[in-house]
Amino acid sequence: MRYASASLAALTIVGLVIAGALIDRIDDRERVWAHAAATTGGDPHRGEALFIQYGCGSCHQLTHVRKATGAVGPSLDRIALRGVIAGKLDNNPDNLQRWIRDPQAVTPGTAMPDLRVGQPDARDISAFLYTRTE
Repeated sequence: MRYASASLAALTIVGLVIAGALIDRIDDRERVWAHAAATTGGDPHRGEALFIQYGCGSCHQLTHVRKATGAVGPSLDRIALRGVIAGKLDNNPDNLQRWIRDPQAVTPGTAMPDLRVGQPDARDISAFLYTRTE
C-alpha cells in the first residue's frame, strides 16, 4: 500500500511537470504568433490559409503544414530566424512581402513565380511565415 501511494505521488508529479511544459509551449506559440502579427501588421492564421491557397507548398516544404511538401524551392522551416531571404535581402517584413509579391523584380529569372499576390495577402503570408521559428 505504501509503495502504491509513492508511485501514485510520483506519477502525479510527472503529470504536473508534463502539463506545465505543454502549457509553456502553448504560451510560447501564442507569443510567437502575436509577435509575428504585430511585426508585420498581418494575420498569421489567415496567412496560413493563403499559403495553402496560393499553392506555396507545391514548391516549398514546411513542417506541419498541409500540402507543403515541395522540393523545388528551399524549405521554409525556421524562416523567421534567417538573416537573409531570396539569397540577398535582409530578412524583414517589408523585404519578405516584396519578395512574395514580385520575386521576378527582386531576382529576374528566379524559379519563384509571380503569383500576383496582393499586398494584404502578402502581409498575412509574411505574418504566418514569421511564426516559423522551429
